[in-house]
Amino acid sequence: MPRAGGAALRRGLLRWSPLAPATILLLLFLAGPIAYCVVIAFTDTQLTGQESASFVGFDNFTRAFGDPAFRNAVVLTLVFTLVSAVLGQNTLGLALAGLMRRASRPVRTLTGAMVITAWVLPEIVAGFLLYTFFARRGTLNAVLDWLGLPEQNWLFTLPILAVSFANVWRGTAFSMLIYSAALSEIPQEVTESAEVDGAGGIRRLWHITLPMIRRSIGTNLMLNTLQTLSVFGLIWAMTRGGPGNRSQTLPVFMYDQAFLKSLIGYGTAVALLLLVVGALFSVVYLRLMREET
Repeated sequence: MPRAGGAALRRGLLRWSPLAPATILLLLFLAGPIAYCVVIAFTDTQLTGQESASFVGFDNFTRAFGDPAFRNAVVLTLVFTLVSAVLGQNTLGLALAGLMRRASRPVRTLTGAMVITAWVLPEIVAGFLLYTFFARRGTLNAVLDWLGLPEQNWLFTLPILAVSFANVWRGTAFSMLIYSAALSEIPQEVTESAEVDGAGGIRRLWHITLPMIRRSIGTNLMLNTLQTLSVFGLIWAMTRGGPGNRSQTLPVFMYDQAFLKSLIGYGTAVALLLLVVGALFSVVYLRLMREET
């Protein structure tokens, strides 16, 4: 029996040994930093003016929930995520994928290249490009002036919508690629049968296309939401969270508290709360996908 047990143990070790490097890397660069952040979030650690940090318990989290600026950041983060990820990238990506299936090859190539170029640009570069588009003397106002329409200071009057549009412009390619792959898996005979039965485009979309790609929709929504929750460089390049705090989402608020105001402990607590928000979104999407299955 001991020999049999030893042989089973060796087989188990051999089976899991290919995963050992990946597991070690995940522990070092993912689990390790998260555990360190959890520790820092319960202290009053600062960047400057402090000899040693002390344990403060849940004071940082209590302070966050009582801070009007934090609550404002939560609301703006939800608005930014809903407008740019759930509605913008998801809907526009599906529309582009559907239209490109019916377009000619040159049109598909040109459209795909333009959309994907916006996606592969570094976030900070995309932010500066969209800043020049929405600025008071930028491209959008130049077009409005040419059309005889009144100009707007978009980054001052509608900052959260301006950065939401920027995120849609930059991230739609990801949704388009996912939906293009999903739509290509729909059997052609199913669509043709619906057309023969007299189903219009809207009915085919609602009763055939969307149900058959629902798992791709759930996956795309989850990935887009998680990516949008962590957007920082785009907003920082365009508005720095301003004017005031009218476009200050949670990542920008966290950066402001941790690195500009030197409150590392408080900023880390906000980062953990943002991690919890992302986890809640993931659980909701996974539960919905499981129920559909």
